Amino acid sequence: MVRIEEVQDEAVKQRQNGSTAPFDDDKDWEATDGESDDDVSDDEVTERGVVLRDETLWDRIYALKDIISPSTRAFLGKTWHSTVAYSTMGGWVAGKLIWVGVTSALLVGLPFALAVEDEGRVFAQEKELMGQQSGQPAITEQQGDALAQGAVSPGGTVNQSLRPPGF
Repeated sequence: MVRIEEVQDEAVKQRQNGSTAPFDDDKDWEATDGESDDDVSDDEVTERGVVLRDETLWDRIYALKDIISPSTRAFLGKTWHSTVAYSTMGGWVAGKLIWVGVTSALLVGLPFALAVEDEGRVFAQEKELMGQQSGQPAITEQQGDALAQGAVSPGGTVNQSLRPPGF
């Protein structure tokens, strides 16, 4: 069962007891020792009676370090530094490998590709020369391109309708 009780103000209680001294509770809230409302500037923020100075976001984040224990912070710091070191070393090695691959391709691969193309051209000229010696008519460049694309009719004429545009 709920019991309701009236709570009276202390000033009212003192008046009822016969004390005529005024109840002055305001002096407890007055500024003392040179403290006044003028000490708080517009740049400061009051929150629950605590004056907070101008803090940046970095200051607040830095203050969060106290939440994590020192041993955990040391472990996380060591892990972070080793990860950065391995990543840096991996990037350095990968860069060197890419450099070696590209320079090798330029110094070895490009001359090799040009030599293979030259050899193919020489082989085609020899084949054409052998064909001329055996009595076959020489294939013109246009007919050779069409033959390679499959656009030559059985009679040896070039079919112009199957030619791709721009050629």
